[in-house]
Amino acid sequence: MLEDFQRTLTKCFGWVFTVLPIGLRFFSIALLIAVFFLLFGFRILGGLFLLVACFCAFFFRNPRREVEFAEDEIACPADGTVLSIKTEDDPNSVVIRIFLSIFDVHVQRSTVNGLVGEIFYHKGEFLFANNPDAASKNERNLIQIYRPNSDRFAHVEQITGAIARRIECWVKPGQELKAGQLIGLVRFGSQVAVYLPKNAVRVMVKEGQKVQGGNTVLALWK
Repeated sequence: MLEDFQRTLTKCFGWVFTVLPIGLRFFSIALLIAVFFLLFGFRILGGLFLLVACFCAFFFRNPRREVEFAEDEIACPADGTVLSIKTEDDPNSVVIRIFLSIFDVHVQRSTVNGLVGEIFYHKGEFLFANNPDAASKNERNLIQIYRPNSDRFAHVEQITGAIARRIECWVKPGQELKAGQLIGLVRFGSQVAVYLPKNAVRVMVKEGQKVQGGNTVLALWK
């Protein structure tokens, strides 16, 4: 019975031990404000900021994902819901778009074992991340990722939303990556797009499916 209780606690609150340093900073600020209001008798405001502090810690969680992906597997780079799977501007590429709500994990991960190519940052607007125009109009950051000794690619694009106002990219051109490795973060609601060579992959997810970064197999190389 004690073991069951411990497993339940770990499942419910285990994320507390995975909070990123940046999340601890936001948590500390909100907690200090909450304490200030509570000390001076403003209980409602103090309670609200306590909730904000807890949400900041929850939002910036980074759950451990240690899946070993096979060479023919392409890892999902983000947690969320698959918005669309289609060919867009480039007829030779298929684009998989994933919507991240404010309750999803917001770190991004590498899609394959490979090398970082160029990184393209574009300033833009802050439409809601599930808006069809967000992909072309919002602030975004494209990280090119290539398979070693190959022209095959599995690029990851970070896209802001109406609430998200900052993109963090944790990799640089020429860096070696392992599938599932952390590559960045978009603060609060956002979208992530994956670009794959259309005729070289078999997509394994479908629109509306819930996916997990570093856990879900997004596609397979043919």
